[in-house]
Amino acid sequence: MNVHAVRKKPPDVLTQSPLLSENATNIYHMSVLWLFITFDYQPQSAVMKPIYFFLFTASLFLSACKGCKKDKPAEEPVATEDPIPNENTFIKGYNILSKLTGIWNGPVSSTTPLGGYPEWIVDFRPVSAAQMCGKSELDTANSIFMSFFVVKNGNDYVMAFRNGGTFSSMQRVSYAVIDSVSETANQSFYRFVDFKAGKNRVYSDICFRSDSLLMKVYTNHYNTQSSPTIHMNWQAKLQDLSSAAPAVSAFSFPKKQMVKDFTSTFNSVTEAIYYNNPTADPYNEASQPYLGKTTVNVSFGGGLTAPAGKNNTLIITTQPLFSGMTFNPAQMKYRSRYVILSSTNPQFTFNYMHPGTYYLYAFCDKDGNGTYSSGDYMSSNLSNTFTLSATGQTTVNSVIDFTIP
Repeated sequence: MNVHAVRKKPPDVLTQSPLLSENATNIYHMSVLWLFITFDYQPQSAVMKPIYFFLFTASLFLSACKGCKKDKPAEEPVATEDPIPNENTFIKGYNILSKLTGIWNGPVSSTTPLGGYPEWIVDFRPVSAAQMCGKSELDTANSIFMSFFVVKNGNDYVMAFRNGGTFSSMQRVSYAVIDSVSETANQSFYRFVDFKAGKNRVYSDICFRSDSLLMKVYTNHYNTQSSPTIHMNWQAKLQDLSSAAPAVSAFSFPKKQMVKDFTSTFNSVTEAIYYNNPTADPYNEASQPYLGKTTVNVSFGGGLTAPAGKNNTLIITTQPLFSGMTFNPAQMKYRSRYVILSSTNPQFTFNYMHPGTYYLYAFCDKDGNGTYSSGDYMSSNLSNTFTLSATGQTTVNSVIDFTIP
């Protein structure tokens, strides 16, 4: 049975964020996702310039999550475990599953040499009744895969946060456990800390207010600092819930079920972070449920050839960006995945991809300026759709065959 007590909410470290707007007056920037939540990774190269979207000139205003420390904290119950988790079991941080579901997009700032970008897009959907995840990639060497799920930890059932990917081809994965929760009528706050080393190593604060999300990550930078300092600040707005609706329905998501038992998983380590060691990962990406793979083959046609030293961009959306030949900028909110490839790279596989129906767009940045420009190449197939089944594999072809006038 549940035994409840009362504990005070820990100090709120979030500061009030001013209203933030990013006016992309020339083009839509592509989502940038590969470094900012990596906690400790520092790039070896110089700052990469933003990758700009190529289709239309528009303005995008994104409001930040504000005033996350103004509300009076709610009292937080603590409970012992039930023999088997059920709908009456107290699971610390459980409500984050329903709050995080959907496609999120917003500006991110960072203390790393990369600085900040106006967009970072993550498509979170259920992969089981008690787990949700989202994966994104920038290019063949940089990707990120985030997952939130219910675990058993000693005598409690709690939420865990798995964050990993490849960064300049280096693999890194970390595990965090819920530490603090405050849920009121106006805002919800969740703090995750390193599963073994605790918040003195790394922690993430996630705050929801209406349709806004504020995520802050703090790290002590490989234990070189006495206490963690700000590493990343992501201020996002909810773009779409419809893309996740089929999975929500299929799993009756969320449900109070145990995904993993982490009671003794990290006993032999000093921190729950793994580098280039997938065999030690207690819940590696290959073990994640419900996800599939999509391989995209890219070629040139219509008399066009791949320009040396230039890049192709593949964009995957859950709804079409065009109605006939007319681009609809409002549909930009349905962007789910994208990748940048060398123009001579003929293939890329999007792995750990949510099942569903998608639209594929491709273009070649022939002049190398990172924007949609006259003379660049793109695919003339504006209704290139494909469907991926759960745990399935599919292949789709894209021919870049049109010169932008």
